[in-house]
Amino acid sequence: MLTLLRERLIIKAMEKRECKECGQTLSGRKDQKFCSDYCRNTFNNRLNEDATKYMRRINNILRKNRRILIKLNPEGKKTVDGITLAEEGFNFHYYTNVYKTKTGSQYFFCYEQGYLKLDSDKYMLVQKQDYVK
Repeated sequence: MLTLLRERLIIKAMEKRECKECGQTLSGRKDQKFCSDYCRNTFNNRLNEDATKYMRRINNILRKNRRILIKLNPEGKKTVDGITLAEEGFNFHYYTNVYKTKTGSQYFFCYEQGYLKLDSDKYMLVQKQDYVK
């Protein structure tokens, strides 16, 4: 019985462990999966590449929307035409959250910068206040 256990331990110790990224033989900790931080990062970056591309594209649109709102609304509250927003390249389909007032108005926010659609293609630009969640 003791011999069988010893044989299993020897076989386990002789098993060749390889880096998941480059295939280099690993030495050291038994639960080690990568030979270096570079290989670990490369492996995980490749694993998440598809999601990262999509998220990067969405975040770029949101950042652009926010920059446009900041540029057009330096004082914190202003009314502008929808055409002005469109000419700047604002994308109305992307926002980070919606705030609905008690009266039913909906403010759309790109982080702390927001807008409210008014009548006749006008938009009121606002900055989020501390009391708005």
